[in-house]
Amino acid sequence: MNLPFHLVFCGTPRFAVPTLEALVRAGFPVDLVVTQPDKPKGRGMEMSLSPVKQSALTLNLPLAQPEKIKNNEEFRTQLEALRPEAIVVVGYGRIIPQWMIDLPPLGNINLHASLLPKYRGAAPIQWAIACGETVTGVTIMRIDAGLDTGDILQQSEIKINPEDTAETLAPKLAAIGDDLMVETLLGLKNGTIHPKAQDHGLASLAPILRKEDGHIDFKRSAAEIHNRLRGFQPWPGAFTQFRGKQLVLCSTKITDRSLPPSPGSLFVEGTQLFAACRDSSLELLELQPEGKKRMPARDFINGYRPQPNERLG
Repeated sequence: MNLPFHLVFCGTPRFAVPTLEALVRAGFPVDLVVTQPDKPKGRGMEMSLSPVKQSALTLNLPLAQPEKIKNNEEFRTQLEALRPEAIVVVGYGRIIPQWMIDLPPLGNINLHASLLPKYRGAAPIQWAIACGETVTGVTIMRIDAGLDTGDILQQSEIKINPEDTAETLAPKLAAIGDDLMVETLLGLKNGTIHPKAQDHGLASLAPILRKEDGHIDFKRSAAEIHNRLRGFQPWPGAFTQFRGKQLVLCSTKITDRSLPPSPGSLFVEGTQLFAACRDSSLELLELQPEGKKRMPARDFINGYRPQPNERLG
């Protein structure tokens, strides 16, 4: 019988925590947890621990938080002394250097939140929703020198529900990835998992999100705007301008209502608020004016009294 073997785990966000905990439950000796350094957060600038660090402390696992790893001789010596069979990487947030890729016999094994080769990059969950996908999943891959270009070891699919946002989809993906990682590691050791090269011709990118990605262009279709709003939660969100100030759209609904062909123009019908898009319109369900709390459309209409054909953007 092949028993679990020694690992190093590299991860930072909440998405990575279920995998770390699953490895410990499965009996893998995790000799070191590597996570990003603590960062100041909030008005008081108090130091904030990463979710992975919090989990590692609860599990009483050894920790390392190097500022850099590529040319860090002290960190390299530490890992080489541990001689891990594999290094598991989940949302660590650093590029894995070649010396680290070459170190463990089974390689650096990564849980990626898309069905590679689709959505390579830093924000696969967000871009899959923003691009209107109805199915996504997770990929266990062996890291190489490229950006999410390594051989695929295993994959698992999941449906994207119409109401899903990046915030609701991420924990679902983490929940199917944890046991898949355990299964993959044992399969690699047993020789029952066979790596498969990616078809690079089918690749698409999911670059790191920028603030400007949340700016709404009403020349897009209603579906495109609605999907980007869902995908870009909680940041950068979906925002526009109203009367010279920022207006965040918190919740929308695609409609077939035909409005005047002027992208961004508003239309009020009773307690309902609509905005014209390229092809049809969006019903604006919840909004957050600059400096205010989020509010339902009814309150926005009563407070701001939008005029006929007044525009957003």
